[in-house]
Amino acid sequence: MGKSVINVEVKGVLVPVIFEEDKSLPIVSMQLVFLSAGSIEDNDIDGLARFSASMLNEGTGKKNAAEFAKELDNRAIGFSVSAGRETLVFELSSLKEEFGFGANMTKAVLEKPNLSKEAYKKVNTQTLGEILSKESDFDYIASLKLRSLMYPNMPLGTANLGTKESIKKINQKNIEKFIKNHLDLSNLIVVIGGDIKESEVNTILKDTLSPLLKGTKRELGFYEVSTLQTHEAQTKKSEQAYIYFGAPFYMKLGDKDAYKAKVASFILGESGFGSRLMEEIRVKKGLAYSAYSRLSADKTSSSFTGYLQTKIETQNEALELVKKIIQEFTDNGVTKEELEQAKKFLLGSEPLRVETLSQRLSRSFYEYYSGLGLGYSKEQLKLIENLNIEELNEFIKNHQEINRLVISIVTNDAAAQR
Repeated sequence: MGKSVINVEVKGVLVPVIFEEDKSLPIVSMQLVFLSAGSIEDNDIDGLARFSASMLNEGTGKKNAAEFAKELDNRAIGFSVSAGRETLVFELSSLKEEFGFGANMTKAVLEKPNLSKEAYKKVNTQTLGEILSKESDFDYIASLKLRSLMYPNMPLGTANLGTKESIKKINQKNIEKFIKNHLDLSNLIVVIGGDIKESEVNTILKDTLSPLLKGTKRELGFYEVSTLQTHEAQTKKSEQAYIYFGAPFYMKLGDKDAYKAKVASFILGESGFGSRLMEEIRVKKGLAYSAYSRLSADKTSSSFTGYLQTKIETQNEALELVKKIIQEFTDNGVTKEELEQAKKFLLGSEPLRVETLSQRLSRSFYEYYSGLGLGYSKEQLKLIENLNIEELNEFIKNHQEINRLVISIVTNDAAAQR
């Protein structure tokens, strides 16, 4: 086994390919990751990227969704297309002997996706149904409002799924234009691995990617979290209070201190039982079943976010305790015991995070995408192992911005409206 980045030239474009050969099982996995092709590219039609990705799951111009799926199922081939915030991704997995067939089916979708009226109506109905189901999902409502408060009038503050109003704006021409403008060679990274040789990868990709246009490189913008400490509560017929909170976190993806953020985040709220938030809010006060927070840095933003559910009558007490815990954390840092426990878990659980081919490929993609370089995760573990409490606490105290909380609550108590 070994991972590397190779380049495959298609139509004069050098497409980066993250590759790992692994003969332990006769399987092959591939992802076509189109950059700057997620919901951040929706522009004024929320949900367009996701809707377009759903259309790409509907087969080809020659085979409708049912026929397409049947051919894949008969060969136990997994195929799906999805859109996130920053990327649109084709995923293909199969036994080694069926990978060539799966690659040809992927090529057929890239060449001529099924954008028929029937496929459009199906995806439209499914999307509107999903949006309707979200109207009673209080976690979704609270988290979506949090995003809009953290990123007001910005692409990151919109609904990835779209809204009933925005879905009505989507037509087949929108979809065709989005696909044409975002599926191209200049914004593509391929992730492939399994029981396949590098020479085979080169041959298969040249053919599979041949329908794509060259395109031009797109750059993602960076969006700062609002520093306005806004608080908004929505009154619903809920039996609990759903509290979501967020704040700026001044660190860019690939920062040299990312390992410190990983440890700090683990201790404050990312580790479940044993984290500061869980210990203080659930174990000591019994105010919530769970409480969670994390520090994150992506291409387009970096932030501190968290959530908890609590009883309606204790929502204000729980929220004030959250604020107090975060302030004490940034003021005083962590204890030696907390640091040692974090090290033991992060170092000891590392083998579980690289057990499968899928896990290793996902990690390799993240390392490459973030600009850290393949193998950075192992280097990060060494940095964590050697991290001392003085360095960590200095880092934590320098990030007081995570106290500038933006708060979104769903509750049935109008008194929470501040």
